Amino acid sequence: MKESLIKAVFTLTLLFGVLLSLLAQNHFPSQIWHKGNIYGTDRQTYAGLVKYDLENNLIQLQTETISTFTASNVSHFEIHNATNDGIRSFYSLPYKQNGNNETLVFFEVLTEGNDIALFCREYIETYYNNLGTRGWVSNHIMGAQKFTGYRLAFNYYFFKNGRIERYSLKRKDLFAMLPRHDEEIDLFMRKNSLEHDRRRDLIRITAYYNELQH
Repeated sequence: MKESLIKAVFTLTLLFGVLLSLLAQNHFPSQIWHKGNIYGTDRQTYAGLVKYDLENNLIQLQTETISTFTASNVSHFEIHNATNDGIRSFYSLPYKQNGNNETLVFFEVLTEGNDIALFCREYIETYYNNLGTRGWVSNHIMGAQKFTGYRLAFNYYFFKNGRIERYSLKRKDLFAMLPRHDEEIDLFMRKNSLEHDRRRDLIRITAYYNELQH
């Protein structure tokens, strides 16, 4: 009887852990429906609930039915951020991924000016305890690993001189992306305790750079 009870408790605990993991996955922005608009290349505007998949550059629109759009038939789309009532905007732009030919890819526009714009693409990282070492690794890596959790992560890009350039998240490369104002930017970052690899800080730094260019 005691052994059966222990097994039952263990099974329930395991199931509860799996359930929490599944619920956590559904809390990421790309996994929920948002009120929004899709602007097609046919100049039509489609309003309803929108769910996006940046990895595959797809969007779903829920009205009476569910329709699927690709980056090739959408110029841009926007969603209402339920957490702060703001609007997030995504544009379909040509870009070479992994050294391949240019294809249309969705980028979120974080801030833009006359000289430079800051884009990003979000993704979900999976955390594994892998062969005695720990770290955030791609969820495509296979092998003997122990699942630990998920987190929302971002790749950042600067649009300048008509080109999209990926930002390495290294401090020295930030100054290379935003040239001619190293001293001003460095002082601005120190005065406001800004980091070179944090989303909200990169938005402020890029906006400040565009102000300096006037």
